[in-house]
Amino acid sequence: MKDFIVPAYRKWVILLAVLFFSPLLFAHSINYALQNAPAKDVVWFYTKLGFTHIIPKGADHILFVVGLCLLSTNIKTMLWQATAFTVAHSITLALSMKNIFVAPAPVVEPIIALSIAFVAVENILITKLKPWRIAVVFLFGLIHGMGFASALNEIGLPADKFVTSILSFNLGVELGQMTVIVAMFSLVILPLKDNVWYRGRVVYGLSSMIALVAGYWVVERVFMLS
Repeated sequence: MKDFIVPAYRKWVILLAVLFFSPLLFAHSINYALQNAPAKDVVWFYTKLGFTHIIPKGADHILFVVGLCLLSTNIKTMLWQATAFTVAHSITLALSMKNIFVAPAPVVEPIIALSIAFVAVENILITKLKPWRIAVVFLFGLIHGMGFASALNEIGLPADKFVTSILSFNLGVELGQMTVIVAMFSLVILPLKDNVWYRGRVVYGLSSMIALVAGYWVVERVFMLS
């Protein structure tokens, strides 16, 4: 599976780089407070913004990442999934901020909740991570990226620091995701994975709770955002 993932990963990185440096007109709202700020201040502001968007504000994204950690006890597999998710949401985040592809919140938010429920239910129905999980995570990452764009557009970006701001925000998101993964691995998976009841109590238990919460979010977002 690694031989398949690496070439695909490189293609998306190249695409993302082309997108970042393309001479398109900026379509995002402007953060005038940081317009003339030093680059280090911009990096710190958007890195912190990305991190806090996951921890503590991103309960839905936290549950999504927790769900990704439950089907395999191999931390490398968890990190591969997180990387696929990051590459995907980086693409749609940049596309949305440049107004190339924008999806309305009433569509995006329920689908984000559905993606969380899907991963949780998959954890219950199958016992071994399948190759398609990376593709599924990537697809859902594209959706989550449009959700990130809605939040980021409320703050805006400095007009002349688009690349710096986006990369910094993504760095913060990635750090938030890695914090969740490390916490899950060190506090739950590593000490409990060898118990005979691990799958029944931990995987089924947590996945069931995540699925129920995500299902509630789907209904709530459909009715509140419609």
